[in-house]
Amino acid sequence: MADEPVEEKTESSATADEAGAAVEETASVAESESSPEATGGEESTATESAAEIADDDEGVIATGMEADAKAPVDVRPAKTIKPDVRFVREVMSAGGADLKKCYQCATCSVVCNVTPDDTPFPRKEMQWAQWGLKDKLMGNPDIWLCHQCSDCVAQCPRGAKPGNVMQAIAKITINRFSKPGFLAKGVGNPAILLIMTAIPVIILALVIGIFGHYSPARGAIADGEVVKGTEIIYSNFISIHAVDATFTIAFIFAIVVFGIGVSGYWKLLSETVRSAGAPLKGSGLSQLGSVLGEIMTHKRFGKCDETKDRKVSHLLIFYAFLGLFITTALCVLGEYIVHQHSPYGWMNPVPVKWVGSISAAAGLIGIGWIIVNRIKHAARIGIGAYFDWLLISVVAMVIVTGAGSWGLRVANIGALAYPIYFVHLSSVLFLFIYAPFSKMAHMVYRTTAMVFAKAAGRDTPM
Repeated sequence: MADEPVEEKTESSATADEAGAAVEETASVAESESSPEATGGEESTATESAAEIADDDEGVIATGMEADAKAPVDVRPAKTIKPDVRFVREVMSAGGADLKKCYQCATCSVVCNVTPDDTPFPRKEMQWAQWGLKDKLMGNPDIWLCHQCSDCVAQCPRGAKPGNVMQAIAKITINRFSKPGFLAKGVGNPAILLIMTAIPVIILALVIGIFGHYSPARGAIADGEVVKGTEIIYSNFISIHAVDATFTIAFIFAIVVFGIGVSGYWKLLSETVRSAGAPLKGSGLSQLGSVLGEIMTHKRFGKCDETKDRKVSHLLIFYAFLGLFITTALCVLGEYIVHQHSPYGWMNPVPVKWVGSISAAAGLIGIGWIIVNRIKHAARIGIGAYFDWLLISVVAMVIVTGAGSWGLRVANIGALAYPIYFVHLSSVLFLFIYAPFSKMAHMVYRTTAMVFAKAAGRDTPM
């Protein structure tokens, strides 16, 4: 009997070592037996508290190790989690092909300069993605707080490419909230790019067939009659009013889809915060101003290490878009308010030509810079995903064909001017119709997530 207390003490003092072994064994079993593929999609019997050991860097068993040997281990109630096997596969096929290489070393979160200190990304997102915890990821604003610096991609010792996984989840988020879903899937699928391209081309061809002329007359039009000159006038090819009406409908369509998507996304983010018992600290509108200020200066891009040069190229494209939007607004003002019709000269009081030309030049420089940087950094961080290159290609097409349409019109080369102008209008229509489903949607969803993060008190000081 005298030996029994000694025996008990020895058992208790060994608890720490056994607990440490239990952590390793739990992680091993969770990865080999409870992973979505191993279970064939059935419910996992692993507990959320076990998963949180890797999530928080200090699990309940680890806490017991640091406590007095006789103190009871604080084990939280088990909760069954349901991995979504399809989601894991979807993440891998959307650009996160190396997801399963991650062994949760946390290097990615350590090297990231834009993540908050509290539960930093992208380590936890990598774990959730491996487990197929779709709902947790969809309601997580951190997916969009990631600015694709690629520091984590370059430094990952396993080549798991966390930044690519974050981008893949962002793409899936767009697909989930952008309706109709078939357009979202189509834009992200290179196999049917030609079909997706044909849609705006056919729409524009029908508009020209109804409201334009495939064999346009040269010269200006006055009172319905072609008069004077042999210059190329694009409104003889397709009516300006028809173009404006077509693009206005496409623009409204994009705004409505964005509105529905952002509304659903904000609702999910809010529900996630409320379920965690942490209500929003302010309204979204109250945070919008500071977020827009960050976007206008691209402050977060400046914190990247591997791809610092992305800041300037992205700013050039951002302000090129803004300048081209102003150019379009000035044209609408001239056409419908001032009744001053295009084409505009360099000395026109309305600086349409200057604003448009400078914006186009900035856009071309920005696009070229991005392409050069991608090639330069390809060995360390990869060349980029299809989702990226599609937007880069379309924006380049819009700017190049827009400049080409102007140059060919001035040179009076009709055989090339009209086809290039048609390609230009088709490219712009492609950009408008598919904006809510393409990489361009990042601007809207990232802005939404940044606003929400500030309202929820989860933000990185700039």
